[in-house]
Amino acid sequence: MAVVQVVWEDWADRSVALPAYQTAGAAGADICANLPEDLREAGLVIAPMARVVVPTGLRVAIPAGFEMQIRPRSGLAVKSGITLPNTPGTIDSDYRGPLGVALINLGAQDFVVRHGDRIAQCVVAPVLQAGFEVVEALDETARGEGGFGSTGVARG
Repeated sequence: MAVVQVVWEDWADRSVALPAYQTAGAAGADICANLPEDLREAGLVIAPMARVVVPTGLRVAIPAGFEMQIRPRSGLAVKSGITLPNTPGTIDSDYRGPLGVALINLGAQDFVVRHGDRIAQCVVAPVLQAGFEVVEALDETARGEGGFGSTGVARG
């Protein structure tokens, strides 16, 4: 099992839950908003089409050979249009800065992130670094140069 080390920011509210899996079969651990003291009561407003970085109050050390992927929560996306503008976001194993979650409001109304809200989920996954090599030609495949939409439309 990979162990992600976590430290609190000096200003963080330590009563906010650490990342946690909500069920035994969950792939992602929920991450909570940990707002600065001046925003805790009112929350952080995200206007339609606006992007914000929501603080978690955490810094993490991810084991070498792993990454932490930050992904949207499906309930927030479907119910309120809250998602990530760069999904999945990647936290590299050598990053030690504050863990913030970039959110965008694709909904039609303001959305308020409340202190302690579950705002995203993280998936810790192995990473393989590849080498890159210049060659004279690439091997042929049945797909060839077919790009976006080239494999047809899937119908239920």
